[in-house]
Amino acid sequence: MRILTVGMLAGIGLWSLAAQGPAPKVSSVRLYVFDLGRLKSGNPQPLLDRGVTTTDMSVAAYLIVHPRGTLMWDTGVIPDELIQPGGTTEARATVQKTLRGQLAEIGYKPGDITYLALSHNHYDHSANANEFAGATWLVNKAERDVMFPETPPKNVNANAARFSALKSSKTKLLDGDYDVFGDGTVVIIATPGHTPGHQSLFVKLAKTGPIVLSGDLYHYPSERTLKDFAPFGNLGNPATEVASKAKMEALLKDKQAKLWIQHDIIADAELKKSPAFYE
Repeated sequence: MRILTVGMLAGIGLWSLAAQGPAPKVSSVRLYVFDLGRLKSGNPQPLLDRGVTTTDMSVAAYLIVHPRGTLMWDTGVIPDELIQPGGTTEARATVQKTLRGQLAEIGYKPGDITYLALSHNHYDHSANANEFAGATWLVNKAERDVMFPETPPKNVNANAARFSALKSSKTKLLDGDYDVFGDGTVVIIATPGHTPGHQSLFVKLAKTGPIVLSGDLYHYPSERTLKDFAPFGNLGNPATEVASKAKMEALLKDKQAKLWIQHDIIADAELKKSPAFYE
Protein backbone atom coordinates (compact mmCIF):
# COMPACT_ATOMS: atom_id res chain seq x y z
CA MET A 1 0.00 0.00 0.00
CA ARG A 2 1.32 3.43 -0.89
CA ILE A 3 1.29 5.85 2.04
CA LEU A 4 0.98 9.55 1.22
CA THR A 5 2.89 11.85 3.53
CA VAL A 6 1.68 15.32 4.45
CA GLY A 7 4.24 16.85 2.11
CA MET A 8 3.07 14.68 -0.76
CA LEU A 9 -0.54 15.62 -0.06
CA ALA A 10 0.41 19.28 -0.20
CA GLY A 11 2.04 18.82 -3.57
CA ILE A 12 -0.88 16.91 -5.02
CA GLY A 13 -3.61 18.92 -3.32
CA LEU A 14 -5.99 17.02 -1.04
CA TRP A 15 -8.89 17.69 -3.38
CA SER A 16 -7.18 15.80 -6.17
CA LEU A 17 -7.70 12.55 -4.24
CA ALA A 18 -11.37 12.83 -5.17
CA ALA A 19 -10.65 12.91 -8.90
CA GLN A 20 -13.50 11.40 -10.85
CA GLY A 21 -11.59 9.47 -13.49
CA PRO A 22 -10.81 10.59 -17.04
CA ALA A 23 -12.07 13.91 -18.30
CA PRO A 24 -15.41 13.74 -20.16
CA LYS A 25 -15.77 14.16 -23.89
CA VAL A 26 -17.49 17.43 -24.76
CA SER A 27 -19.68 18.47 -27.67
CA SER A 28 -19.42 22.20 -26.97
CA VAL A 29 -16.98 24.57 -25.28
CA ARG A 30 -16.58 24.48 -21.49
CA LEU A 31 -14.77 26.95 -19.27
CA TYR A 32 -13.41 26.02 -15.83
CA VAL A 33 -12.25 28.67 -13.35
CA PHE A 34 -9.48 27.69 -10.91
CA ASP A 35 -8.99 29.55 -7.63
CA LEU A 36 -5.29 30.34 -7.30
CA GLY A 37 -5.40 32.73 -4.37
CA ARG A 38 -5.19 36.44 -3.83
CA LEU A 39 -2.64 39.19 -4.20
CA LYS A 40 -2.31 42.28 -2.03
CA SER A 41 -1.71 45.59 -3.77
CA GLY A 42 1.86 46.79 -3.50
CA ASN A 43 0.74 50.44 -3.56
CA PRO A 44 -2.90 50.81 -2.49
CA GLN A 45 -2.92 54.57 -1.83
CA PRO A 46 -3.42 55.71 -5.48
CA LEU A 47 -6.32 53.28 -5.67
CA LEU A 48 -7.87 54.54 -2.45
CA ASP A 49 -7.46 58.10 -3.70
CA ARG A 50 -9.59 57.23 -6.74
CA GLY A 51 -12.30 55.54 -4.68
CA VAL A 52 -11.16 51.92 -5.12
CA THR A 53 -11.74 50.64 -1.59
CA THR A 54 -11.07 46.95 -2.29
CA THR A 55 -7.46 46.85 -3.41
CA ASP A 56 -6.67 43.15 -3.03
CA MET A 57 -6.71 41.20 -6.30
CA SER A 58 -7.82 37.70 -7.20
CA VAL A 59 -5.55 35.24 -8.97
CA ALA A 60 -7.11 32.67 -11.28
CA ALA A 61 -6.31 30.28 -14.08
CA TYR A 62 -8.75 28.91 -16.63
CA LEU A 63 -9.16 25.70 -18.59
CA ILE A 64 -11.05 25.89 -21.87
CA VAL A 65 -12.23 22.48 -23.04
CA HIS A 66 -13.14 22.26 -26.74
CA PRO A 67 -14.15 19.18 -28.75
CA ARG A 68 -10.79 19.54 -30.54
CA GLY A 69 -8.58 19.95 -27.49
CA THR A 70 -7.84 21.98 -24.37
CA LEU A 71 -6.32 25.37 -23.65
CA MET A 72 -4.76 26.34 -20.32
CA TRP A 73 -4.94 30.10 -19.79
CA ASP A 74 -2.53 31.48 -17.15
CA THR A 75 -0.98 29.37 -14.39
CA GLY A 76 -1.04 31.23 -11.08
CA VAL A 77 1.26 33.10 -8.72
CA ILE A 78 2.99 30.47 -6.50
CA PRO A 79 4.29 27.15 -7.89
CA ASP A 80 2.31 24.11 -6.78
CA GLU A 81 5.32 22.47 -5.14
CA LEU A 82 5.48 25.33 -2.61
CA ILE A 83 1.85 25.12 -1.52
CA GLN A 84 1.52 23.69 1.99
CA PRO A 85 -1.59 22.38 3.81
CA GLY A 86 -3.49 25.39 5.10
CA GLY A 87 -2.06 27.67 2.41
CA THR A 88 1.19 29.41 1.58
CA THR A 89 2.12 33.10 1.49
CA GLU A 90 4.96 34.35 -0.69
CA ALA A 91 5.59 38.11 -0.73
CA ARG A 92 2.14 39.66 -1.43
CA ALA A 93 0.45 36.45 -2.59
CA THR A 94 -1.47 33.83 -0.61
CA VAL A 95 -2.58 30.55 -2.21
CA GLN A 96 -4.64 27.74 -0.68
CA LYS A 97 -5.03 25.24 -3.55
CA THR A 98 -2.71 23.80 -6.17
CA LEU A 99 -3.48 24.09 -9.85
CA ARG A 100 -2.51 20.47 -10.39
CA GLY A 101 -4.97 19.37 -7.70
CA GLN A 102 -7.84 21.32 -9.22
CA LEU A 103 -7.08 19.88 -12.64
CA ALA A 104 -7.01 16.34 -11.22
CA GLU A 105 -10.43 16.83 -9.67
CA ILE A 106 -11.93 17.16 -13.16
CA GLY A 107 -9.87 14.36 -14.68
CA TYR A 108 -6.86 16.18 -16.14
CA LYS A 109 -3.14 16.33 -15.51
CA PRO A 110 -0.77 18.91 -17.05
CA GLY A 111 0.43 16.42 -19.67
CA ASP A 112 -3.11 16.15 -21.05
CA ILE A 113 -3.31 19.82 -22.04
CA THR A 114 -3.17 20.60 -25.77
CA TYR A 115 -2.31 24.30 -25.67
CA LEU A 116 -0.86 26.73 -23.14
CA ALA A 117 -1.31 30.48 -23.45
CA LEU A 118 -0.23 33.05 -20.87
CA SER A 119 -1.82 36.46 -20.92
CA HIS A 120 1.72 37.69 -20.24
CA ASN A 121 4.90 36.69 -18.48
CA HIS A 122 4.49 38.41 -15.10
CA TYR A 123 4.98 36.28 -11.99
CA ASP A 124 1.33 36.25 -10.96
CA HIS A 125 0.27 34.64 -14.26
CA SER A 126 3.12 32.23 -15.00
CA ALA A 127 4.14 30.47 -11.76
CA ASN A 128 3.23 26.96 -12.94
CA ALA A 129 4.11 27.45 -16.60
CA ASN A 130 6.85 24.78 -16.50
CA GLU A 131 4.19 22.16 -15.70
CA PHE A 132 2.72 22.68 -19.18
CA ALA A 133 5.92 22.56 -21.22
CA GLY A 134 4.56 19.50 -23.02
CA ALA A 135 1.68 21.52 -24.50
CA THR A 136 1.94 23.70 -27.60
CA TRP A 137 2.73 27.19 -26.35
CA LEU A 138 0.78 29.99 -28.05
CA VAL A 139 2.71 33.22 -27.55
CA ASN A 140 3.17 36.55 -29.28
CA LYS A 141 6.70 36.81 -30.65
CA ALA A 142 7.31 40.07 -28.78
CA GLU A 143 6.43 38.38 -25.47
CA ARG A 144 8.67 35.40 -26.10
CA ASP A 145 11.52 37.75 -26.96
CA VAL A 146 11.11 39.40 -23.55
CA MET A 147 10.96 36.06 -21.76
CA PHE A 148 13.95 34.56 -23.60
CA PRO A 149 16.12 37.46 -24.83
CA GLU A 150 19.07 36.73 -27.09
CA THR A 151 21.22 39.10 -25.04
CA PRO A 152 21.06 38.63 -21.25
CA PRO A 153 19.29 41.68 -19.73
CA LYS A 154 20.96 43.97 -17.19
CA ASN A 155 18.12 43.33 -14.77
CA VAL A 156 17.55 39.58 -14.52
CA ASN A 157 13.92 38.47 -14.29
CA ALA A 158 13.71 36.76 -10.90
CA ASN A 159 10.68 34.82 -12.13
CA ALA A 160 12.36 33.40 -15.23
CA ALA A 161 13.08 29.99 -13.69
CA ARG A 162 9.35 29.41 -13.28
CA PHE A 163 8.73 29.50 -17.03
CA SER A 164 12.18 28.39 -18.25
CA ALA A 165 10.95 25.02 -19.58
CA LEU A 166 8.83 26.80 -22.18
CA LYS A 167 11.98 27.70 -24.09
CA SER A 168 12.09 24.19 -25.54
CA SER A 169 8.31 23.71 -25.84
CA LYS A 170 6.62 23.22 -29.16
CA THR A 171 5.75 26.85 -29.87
CA LYS A 172 3.46 28.75 -32.21
CA LEU A 173 4.55 32.36 -32.51
CA LEU A 174 1.61 34.73 -32.92
CA ASP A 175 1.44 38.05 -34.70
CA GLY A 176 -1.94 39.54 -33.87
CA ASP A 177 -5.17 37.72 -33.01
CA TYR A 178 -5.33 33.92 -33.27
CA ASP A 179 -8.29 31.53 -33.59
CA VAL A 180 -7.12 28.59 -31.46
CA PHE A 181 -9.48 25.88 -32.74
CA GLY A 182 -10.38 27.44 -36.08
CA ASP A 183 -14.10 27.93 -35.44
CA GLY A 184 -14.27 31.34 -33.74
CA THR A 185 -15.14 30.00 -30.29
CA VAL A 186 -11.73 30.53 -28.64
CA VAL A 187 -9.70 33.46 -29.94
CA ILE A 188 -6.54 34.97 -28.50
CA ILE A 189 -6.77 38.77 -28.79
CA ALA A 190 -3.55 40.73 -29.10
CA THR A 191 -3.68 43.52 -26.48
CA PRO A 192 -0.09 44.75 -26.09
CA GLY A 193 0.92 47.54 -23.73
CA HIS A 194 1.12 46.12 -20.22
CA THR A 195 3.84 43.93 -21.71
CA PRO A 196 5.02 43.90 -25.35
CA GLY A 197 3.07 40.75 -26.23
CA HIS A 198 0.21 40.90 -23.76
CA GLN A 199 -2.91 39.06 -24.87
CA SER A 200 -6.53 38.55 -23.78
CA LEU A 201 -8.90 35.68 -24.55
CA PHE A 202 -12.33 35.65 -26.21
CA VAL A 203 -14.44 32.57 -25.45
CA LYS A 204 -17.86 31.98 -27.04
CA LEU A 205 -20.01 29.81 -24.77
CA ALA A 206 -23.28 28.36 -26.03
CA LYS A 207 -25.30 28.97 -22.84
CA THR A 208 -23.35 31.65 -20.98
CA GLY A 209 -22.64 33.73 -24.06
CA PRO A 210 -19.38 35.32 -25.14
CA ILE A 211 -16.88 36.42 -22.51
CA VAL A 212 -13.39 37.90 -22.59
CA LEU A 213 -10.67 37.12 -20.05
CA SER A 214 -8.76 40.35 -19.52
CA GLY A 215 -5.29 39.23 -18.53
CA ASP A 216 -3.87 42.48 -17.11
CA LEU A 217 -5.38 44.79 -19.71
CA TYR A 218 -7.54 45.88 -16.76
CA HIS A 219 -7.06 45.17 -13.05
CA TYR A 220 -10.07 46.97 -11.55
CA PRO A 221 -13.49 47.87 -13.01
CA SER A 222 -12.78 51.54 -12.29
CA GLU A 223 -10.20 51.57 -15.07
CA ARG A 224 -13.09 51.39 -17.53
CA THR A 225 -15.05 54.27 -15.99
CA LEU A 226 -12.54 56.74 -14.55
CA LYS A 227 -10.71 58.97 -17.03
CA ASP A 228 -6.94 58.50 -17.24
CA PHE A 229 -6.93 55.85 -14.50
CA ALA A 230 -4.27 53.27 -15.28
CA PRO A 231 -2.73 52.21 -11.94
CA PHE A 232 -0.16 49.93 -13.57
CA GLY A 233 0.47 51.95 -16.72
CA ASN A 234 4.07 52.57 -15.71
CA LEU A 235 4.86 48.87 -16.19
CA GLY A 236 4.58 48.92 -19.96
CA ASN A 237 3.81 51.18 -22.91
CA PRO A 238 0.91 53.49 -21.92
CA ALA A 239 0.07 54.62 -25.46
CA THR A 240 -0.05 51.06 -26.76
CA GLU A 241 -2.16 50.00 -23.80
CA VAL A 242 -4.67 52.80 -24.50
CA ALA A 243 -5.00 51.52 -28.08
CA SER A 244 -5.48 47.96 -26.83
CA LYS A 245 -8.21 49.10 -24.44
CA ALA A 246 -10.00 50.87 -27.29
CA LYS A 247 -9.75 47.70 -29.35
CA MET A 248 -11.15 45.70 -26.44
CA GLU A 249 -14.10 48.01 -25.87
CA ALA A 250 -14.96 47.81 -29.56
CA LEU A 251 -14.75 44.01 -29.45
CA LEU A 252 -16.98 43.81 -26.38
CA LYS A 253 -19.58 45.97 -28.10
CA ASP A 254 -19.39 44.15 -31.42
CA LYS A 255 -19.63 40.65 -29.88
CA GLN A 256 -21.95 41.68 -27.02
CA ALA A 257 -19.42 40.01 -24.73
CA LYS A 258 -18.90 40.26 -20.98
CA LEU A 259 -15.48 41.26 -19.70
CA TRP A 260 -14.11 39.15 -16.86
CA ILE A 261 -11.38 41.20 -15.22
CA GLN A 262 -9.11 38.47 -13.91
CA HIS A 263 -7.85 40.45 -10.90
CA ASP A 264 -11.30 41.77 -9.88
CA ILE A 265 -11.61 39.99 -6.54
CA ILE A 266 -15.23 41.09 -6.04
CA ALA A 267 -16.44 39.74 -9.38
CA ASP A 268 -14.24 36.66 -9.11
CA ALA A 269 -15.91 35.71 -5.81
CA GLU A 270 -19.22 35.40 -7.68
CA LEU A 271 -17.88 33.04 -10.35
CA LYS A 272 -18.45 29.29 -10.21
CA LYS A 273 -15.19 27.55 -9.46
CA SER A 274 -14.06 24.17 -10.75
CA PRO A 275 -15.28 21.42 -10.68
CA ALA A 276 -18.33 23.44 -11.75
CA PHE A 277 -18.00 24.97 -15.20
CA TYR A 278 -19.51 27.41 -17.68
CA GLU A 279 -20.79 26.26 -21.05
